[in-house]
Amino acid sequence: MQPDEIKKLTRFLKAKFQLANIEVRKRPQKSDSGEVYIGDEFIGVIFRDDEDGELSYNFSMAILDFDLEE
Repeated sequence: MQPDEIKKLTRFLKAKFQLANIEVRKRPQKSDSGEVYIGDEFIGVIFRDDEDGELSYNFSMAILDFDLEE
């Protein structure tokens, strides 16, 4: 992902989830995705999908069962 995409996605996620400390970061050695963090905690990956000339992004977040018990 390009730096301008990362900024746009970060801005979108901040507004959508109303979280000032959510951000998208560049993934090491990957150009088709970014890592999503809340503060210093990694929460998921956002993938760039540019198929048939239509650009979209897919956010994937795993939720572990023990996280639900807190």
